[in-house]
Amino acid sequence: MAKANFHKNQRVYVKPVGTWAVIEQVKPQWVRDVPEPVRVYYDCGLGRDFSEAELSQPETRGGDTENASKENWRLMRAKNKWHDAESSAGHPYPGTFPVVVTDEKDWGGWRVPGQEYDRDPHRIEFQARVMTSGLRLARVARELVQIVRSSPGDVPAEVEALATEAKGILEYIDETPAPAAARTAAE
Repeated sequence: MAKANFHKNQRVYVKPVGTWAVIEQVKPQWVRDVPEPVRVYYDCGLGRDFSEAELSQPETRGGDTENASKENWRLMRAKNKWHDAESSAGHPYPGTFPVVVTDEKDWGGWRVPGQEYDRDPHRIEFQARVMTSGLRLARVARELVQIVRSSPGDVPAEVEALATEAKGILEYIDETPAPAAARTAAE
């Protein structure tokens, strides 16, 4: 007996063709007096049907958020070249601006243009704090989803609704975008 492991509109890698495609139709092959399909084929719009062995799912980057303890995203302060501490006295941290660093060698991450920081420094400081806390928040969301999954019916409806929302957010975080060529071909 066979069960469909892929679904319609799912993006898959087609091994014989060596390209990404979207499943247009799931085609189960039925036999009389058998409750489940014998085989399942997938139409990816590439001229023939493919079996499950010829397709593979895109790998998620779930390890990034699952292993947040290995990451060290932190907030650093950079000297503001355009304004000294006296001329930016209204800023939360006069003479500096936030830099979110995501690499152990203080490379990579997020920086804000000086003009944007000058326009609304409190908003930029808030964004920097949210970014540096993102992996820890993702870990909390994963734990919430796991707790609700392990004890269905034992949690209040509000907590279950929060876990459902957290699951959707985590799926968005873990999603691997399709390469530009595959997106163009799929459209």
